[in-house]
Amino acid sequence: MFSNPFITASDGTNIGQRFPEPIPANGASAQNPNRSIDWSPYLPITGVASFYHQNVSPYSASYMFSVEREVARGTTAVRYSGSQAHHLLVLISANPGNPALCLSLSQPRDVAPGTATCGPFGESGVYTTAAGTAVNGTRTTFSPQFAAVTYQKTIGNSNYNSLEATLRHTAGRLELLAGYTYGKSLDQSSSLSDPVNPTNPSLSKGLSAFDMSHNLVASWNYRLPLGLAIGGIARYTTGLPVTLLNNNDASLLGTIPNGINNNGVDTPDVVAGNLMVNTNPRNGVAAFHTALFSLPQLGSAGRRPGDSSTDRGWQMSIWPCTRTGSCANEARWSCGWRLSTRSTMPSFMARRRLTAT
Repeated sequence: MFSNPFITASDGTNIGQRFPEPIPANGASAQNPNRSIDWSPYLPITGVASFYHQNVSPYSASYMFSVEREVARGTTAVRYSGSQAHHLLVLISANPGNPALCLSLSQPRDVAPGTATCGPFGESGVYTTAAGTAVNGTRTTFSPQFAAVTYQKTIGNSNYNSLEATLRHTAGRLELLAGYTYGKSLDQSSSLSDPVNPTNPSLSKGLSAFDMSHNLVASWNYRLPLGLAIGGIARYTTGLPVTLLNNNDASLLGTIPNGINNNGVDTPDVVAGNLMVNTNPRNGVAAFHTALFSLPQLGSAGRRPGDSSTDRGWQMSIWPCTRTGSCANEARWSCGWRLSTRSTMPSFMARRRLTAT
């Protein structure tokens, strides 16, 4: 293993020893290149993420408006809260393939007899048209010496809007507090591990990976005789979006690898129908009706967050506590128990497919 460390596990291909790397001589530049290094073992350059040289500073703006009113034995408040962010750092392919060009070379009739046809992961291949013209890959931005390389660009945008309501009420020994938030967060990319569509980044806009539509929290406390108290917290919330990936390069853009992970911009197609959601993970049945999902036709990519789902559930805790002491020298102690429970239910939201050409 140590004598031949660079062997592909899947097929046993030995790609050769590439270390130690030669140290380039000083003074190399575009006008005075160093031609002493044999670059062939390193080509094509792929999986490299570069910081774009024209990036600018991201910024955000937040705004809110609230109304609070005192009601009988309590208060209620309603508030709108929103924010926008611009020039967010996102990952985008700097050298994508041309889907239309690949499709024009995808059939045996399109190429010279006995030569290769273009298809998924074939963006860096060499093809010969039926007329005898050589096509050195479908990536047209850089030379064929570069494959799937990416930029980290400050071109992302996001926005968040929410309606928040709070209610506090006291009735004798009982105290109630409830808060509800209905919000929606949209962006083109929620992190650098979430690449955007290189043909049109705005097509990648969708629910943020951390979006939570509904969040309801209620607490109560009831004072009992003898210094005892019992209280509880209940919560109901929708979960986080789930993105289904399609890493088969159906878009023919060649966005894998991207320098951060091995995920591209492709997602599967989904058709309307009964998802037959299974809420019992112990019965051995699939979590949902997988037949509704399929690979898109060549030359098209799905929309982020693709076919997303949320987890819906509630949790509750109850505890009693006591307090004893005197005015002169107060001593406090408490003991109690807590009961917690949570349930989840997945639900899916269909998204339309976008053409990558």
